[in-house]
Amino acid sequence: MSMDIDAIVIGAGVVGLATGRALAMSGREVLVIERHKHIGQETSSRNSEVIHAGIYYPKGSLKATLCVKGRKMLYDYCQSHHVEHQRLGKLIVATNDQQAENLQQIFQKALGNGVDDCSYLDQQTLQEMEPHLNAVRAIHSPSTGIINSHELMLAYQADIEAHGGTVVLDTPVIGGEVIEGGFRLQTGGSEPMDITCRELINSAGLGAQSLAASIRGIPAGSVPKQYLSRGCYFTLSGKAPFKHLIYPMPNNAGLGVHLTLDLQGQARFGPDTQWTDEIDYTVDPRRGDAFYGAVREYFPALEDGRLDPAYSGIRPKIAGPGEEAADFMISGPADHGVPGWVGLYGIESPGLTSSMAIADQVVSELS
Repeated sequence: MSMDIDAIVIGAGVVGLATGRALAMSGREVLVIERHKHIGQETSSRNSEVIHAGIYYPKGSLKATLCVKGRKMLYDYCQSHHVEHQRLGKLIVATNDQQAENLQQIFQKALGNGVDDCSYLDQQTLQEMEPHLNAVRAIHSPSTGIINSHELMLAYQADIEAHGGTVVLDTPVIGGEVIEGGFRLQTGGSEPMDITCRELINSAGLGAQSLAASIRGIPAGSVPKQYLSRGCYFTLSGKAPFKHLIYPMPNNAGLGVHLTLDLQGQARFGPDTQWTDEIDYTVDPRRGDAFYGAVREYFPALEDGRLDPAYSGIRPKIAGPGEEAADFMISGPADHGVPGWVGLYGIESPGLTSSMAIADQVVSELS
């Protein structure tokens, strides 16, 4: 049975666009469908915009392997495509002796993941590097950086179009089914259409589980339960006293309330963690009260009134409160038995860093 198009990617976030790019560059005719009016309108534009080194994740996990691979690819891509970025470096800080002992585990995990440029810094060195920092010891990660995520997504989109692909916005998928030789989709929006394809990639992020449920013939058992974790960010008024990204010791819910810098030097803190059942990006200024205590652990000179509500993001997790953090889930035909279908679930941090490596993994799943 002939199909209208080779491959459709649902979701034009950073991972969906990277996947569409990789498929288009492989010679496929590609369509990327996005339900919103703009690319990257959800998770991809509501994060810390950090290029991660690949330090924290369990050895051999997809998060570890794809982050390390993706980080190298991403820096090269930013250079060749003139995407604004900076390799600032990150300090993972211990504020007391007990935390300092736990740094060893993080350091060994980094080495196991192939992140071999990290080093220990003592208190004196830290004071020389960052005089306003409270820490007894830290791990320095020089390959951590920051990026203009919107420029990156525009560059991916340009590559898709340069290789004959198309990105269609404001086009929600309202249903579909597995058919002989591929898939049939029905879309809504201002120009509804029925379209068939040979390969279908679910990169819908926060909507990935509901999308999979709307495609008849996708095994329900292949789709993990979704949990939503809301994180708020607050900006620092005035000039930031730090030159590096500052990260506290991680916890079960994430990497803690860390300090990042944008490309204009503006400091922001976050995200915190709030489990939720709805998509709501409102930032309650009262949540900033808890930020002061967390931030003053490593930045004791933070004055009252210097934190302003900024934005929030929703992380599409596949492990819930109190559970061990889950790995990326890239579910291909070998996993569920549906030829041409790849489902991406739980693509949270370090999804942006890993985007090109995830895309390569999707292509390999379809080979």
